[in-house]
Amino acid sequence: MTLKLLRALIMGPPGSGKGTISSRIIKDFSMKHLSSGDLLRHQILLKTEAGLAAKKYIDQGGLVPDDIMVKLLVDELKQIKTSSWLLDGFPRTVPQAQALYEKEPLDVVLNLNIPDYIIIDRIKGRWTHAPSGRIYHTEFNPPKVPGKDDVTGEPLIQRDDDKEETVRKRLEGYQKMTQPVLQFYREHGILEEFKGKYSNEIWPHVHKYMSTKITPLQYTEYS
Repeated sequence: MTLKLLRALIMGPPGSGKGTISSRIIKDFSMKHLSSGDLLRHQILLKTEAGLAAKKYIDQGGLVPDDIMVKLLVDELKQIKTSSWLLDGFPRTVPQAQALYEKEPLDVVLNLNIPDYIIIDRIKGRWTHAPSGRIYHTEFNPPKVPGKDDVTGEPLIQRDDDKEETVRKRLEGYQKMTQPVLQFYREHGILEEFKGKYSNEIWPHVHKYMSTKITPLQYTEYS
């Protein structure tokens, strides 16, 4: 049985479990994971025309313009002829979505719709041992002694990125930026939303939906 090639995008706010869901999709459906950040670094490393153009803006501390980002991604995507892929981190704006859709149309857009309060509770519970980078969570992975590193006994800190106020602002910014993008894909009839609180709750629904679009890997091993 030949796998149907699928061009997909996954979207979801910071802390939504997008990484977990993506890794499961890649494993079960034999897809190539394409992070916009990784692609950007790869193109810069190869010193392609688009990569060098993007590097100029990055070196100056600016944002890479839409037209360069689209060219960079499309150039990379066109090289993938024999594998389905899952794009992550791009597009972020409607102009980017429009340009990508014209050059490399998507088949499916998956959106993880997780309540903000769940994400805030999940992230604000993180505490870090700065010297080692060990991460704890007050609910899921608490230290043996509250506020202390298990190994050294040194105090744990909460990073600014993990504080409730910071998380709330990031979520507000994400929603404001991405709602028009989601609406763009909704109007094109390729947006599928998955609501829930946890990755393990959402995953069976994602898997069931993806199975209608592409043959799961475990079923192709014996074909």
